[in-house]
Amino acid sequence: MQRIDLNGDVGESFGSYTMGDDEAMLRYVTSANVACGFHGGDPSVMRRTVGLAVAGGVAIGAHPGFADLVGFGRREIQMEGREVEDVVTYQIGALAGVTASAEARLHHVKPHGALYNMAARDRDLADAVARAVVAVDSTLILFGLAGSCLIEAGAAVGLRTAAEVFADRAYRADGSLVPRDQPGAVIDDPNAVVDRALRIVQEGTIRAISGEVIKLRGDTMCLHGDTPGAGGLAARLRSGFEGAGIRVLPIGMRG
Repeated sequence: MQRIDLNGDVGESFGSYTMGDDEAMLRYVTSANVACGFHGGDPSVMRRTVGLAVAGGVAIGAHPGFADLVGFGRREIQMEGREVEDVVTYQIGALAGVTASAEARLHHVKPHGALYNMAARDRDLADAVARAVVAVDSTLILFGLAGSCLIEAGAAVGLRTAAEVFADRAYRADGSLVPRDQPGAVIDDPNAVVDRALRIVQEGTIRAISGEVIKLRGDTMCLHGDTPGAGGLAARLRSGFEGAGIRVLPIGMRG
């Protein structure tokens, strides 16, 4: 039977600023990528989000990014490898502490935004992220773009990796994501997102923005928490998968 993990980026509110609808998202996703205070989130939001995830039986992951609240972590920042290791280690550690206080443990790490995209194509940066993860906890699963440097770097240091795919983002013919500042980069039609999601899981293919059909297989599928109506879209994706006989389970869970 086919299966997929449905992950969601959550916990990105901070102070008086609200991002997304975490309660709705966490009813339907199976893995939660919780912001760690750099691109979004704060200690109180982290604690609340972890509590919601624990209550819903959702696997908890750290979602470290660049220290860029204004740009929501989506602006590229040039850093030395050691600096990247430090900021990723710091953020994983912060969320690990919050998670432990809820009598739970971290399951995975998924870099956020520009850090994720840069590590997908830059092996040195990917190695820095992987070194940080394995140094904190070698049992954590590293999420990365399918076929990217991040997956290669995680495997090289002995981490279990999960290839990530996107139903709400357009792809280039080489398997990379179309940058958000380009037309058509984000798919906002719910019907199209569900159709694309089913095609990825059932057929292992997706149509690139240039028209080519490319191979695309993944272990986990992302839904962005800041997408308008993300909670409703998560419900539709979950229903679509289950209606097609696809099991929706966290990475590593038997079923």
